[in-house]
Amino acid sequence: MTSRNDVQSSLAPQTPDTAEHASRTLGLRTPSRRTVVKAAAATAAFAAPLAALPAHAADGPSFRHGVASGDPLPDGVLLWTRVTPTPDAVPGSGKGPDTEVRWEIAEDKGFTRVVGRGSTTARAAADHTVKADVRGLRQATTYYYRFSVEGGSDGSPVHSPVGRTRTTPAHDASAHGVRFGVVSCANWEAGYFSAYRHLAARTELDAVLHLGDYIYEYQSGEYPAAKYVVRPHEPKHEILTLADYRTRHGVHKTDADAQAMHATHPVIAIWDDHEFADNAWSGGAVNHTPGTEGDWARRMAAAKQAYFEWMPVRASTEGTVYRRVRYGKLADLHLLDLRSFRSEQAGFGSGDVDDPDRTITGRAQLDWLKSGLASSDASWKLVGTSVMISPVAFGSLPAHLLEPLAELLGLPKEGLTINADQWDGYTDDRKELISHLRDNNIRNTVFLTGDIHMAWANDVPAKAATYPLSSSAATEFVVTSVTSDNIDDMLHIAPHTLSVVAAGAIKAANRHVKWLDMDSHGYGVLDVTAERSQMDYYVVSDRTDPKATSSWARSYRTLNGTQKVERVHEPVR
Repeated sequence: MTSRNDVQSSLAPQTPDTAEHASRTLGLRTPSRRTVVKAAAATAAFAAPLAALPAHAADGPSFRHGVASGDPLPDGVLLWTRVTPTPDAVPGSGKGPDTEVRWEIAEDKGFTRVVGRGSTTARAAADHTVKADVRGLRQATTYYYRFSVEGGSDGSPVHSPVGRTRTTPAHDASAHGVRFGVVSCANWEAGYFSAYRHLAARTELDAVLHLGDYIYEYQSGEYPAAKYVVRPHEPKHEILTLADYRTRHGVHKTDADAQAMHATHPVIAIWDDHEFADNAWSGGAVNHTPGTEGDWARRMAAAKQAYFEWMPVRASTEGTVYRRVRYGKLADLHLLDLRSFRSEQAGFGSGDVDDPDRTITGRAQLDWLKSGLASSDASWKLVGTSVMISPVAFGSLPAHLLEPLAELLGLPKEGLTINADQWDGYTDDRKELISHLRDNNIRNTVFLTGDIHMAWANDVPAKAATYPLSSSAATEFVVTSVTSDNIDDMLHIAPHTLSVVAAGAIKAANRHVKWLDMDSHGYGVLDVTAERSQMDYYVVSDRTDPKATSSWARSYRTLNGTQKVERVHEPVR
């Protein structure tokens, strides 16, 4: 293999500095939307983390936040790390000198077959995070990488943990299969990230798809309530400034399970609302009060800058995250940004859910998605959407469940009709997209979804009111939260008790919903072949236990050409 050193290296994209270091006294608010969910967990075996933190001099530089890779290509991948050049150069501080960082990538863990080297600079202006956009690699190949800086106590370089990553198949390759870990909604205060550890143990994965809510913006003790906090946020106040968002991201990257997942797999990530604020839209958020919390555009710019600094993600059009990743002729993965361009949610003074002037995607992004789906020659069209596209009517729920479920989903407590934060609140965009799939005979579209803290397996009907007499245009697999509260957590009851009644009522009113679990935490594993796309749902034993085990819960698949989900009685081995 030819070594290539003329590799493109870059820092995270920069937007105007929005740091405001003055602390603020924030009023305690009850968030309007609380969600619940369930998903799955896979293997109970613990693999020794690939990335163990190296020793370093007390006053010298270190790599305290691990390493990561993301957005793989057939010939390359994005590598990430954060350098702490001096002990006081903590995330968000703005302190610490600019530091030269070297990187190398090899075919083996011992770095005896190095295929690429380069260097870049960790600067305070980018919170000492660095990215190397490495090219010249072989398709569908596993690589190992590391970073280094000068300044070891004995004069030798200080090395980062070793990371492992994998490129994608060539665009025209006939890939036999691809397997993703799928996660969303990791609230630091609600528990430990055991789901990440179990995904790190699954070295057969090609990548991990993170569907949003990688961090949460709340002040400590707001969600969940203070007495249920497992480990407190830092900073403890609600995050508003660039320094705040950087600090919160930095804390998440100290988690051992998160470090293990990032060091073992490339992560393909999109954001949802809590990377900004609860129920974010283009002009504001439910959890943002301009009078006391400043200008929304400034806050969103700060949150985006910190996100691109701290996540192994390439920015796409307009500094957003909608983009595509292709796995040969087997699968195109279309990734959406459903926060930057959306209209305000209905029910909060912004108009009716059927108003054609309201949008969840924005015109440009919806056209981009429609064009990409129509032109794709891949067997499967996977769409990463942070919020659920399947329509949901709630039917007749008992009074003792109506109010708490409304609170969790952000709906009017006097009557459940739609979740205005999902595609249900933007029916014209959904109708246009579903009609496009049907009218152009676009087959094998599978939506992959997070946000709602529940696990679902759905057909996506062309006309929900007449389903199943009418057709299904696509399917949807929704994964539960890693830790964020679901029904039993919010009500402080035993799991799979009262929620079973609610799930039954929802399924009765929505015949396209084939399965719904409202009480578990975990992750999914999506296995795609030419014949089918199968989601295996795994659950963790206890989100408050740092050593939580995982177990398989359920599996559903979509067979090629059917546009319907069906139950499978064992996971893919």
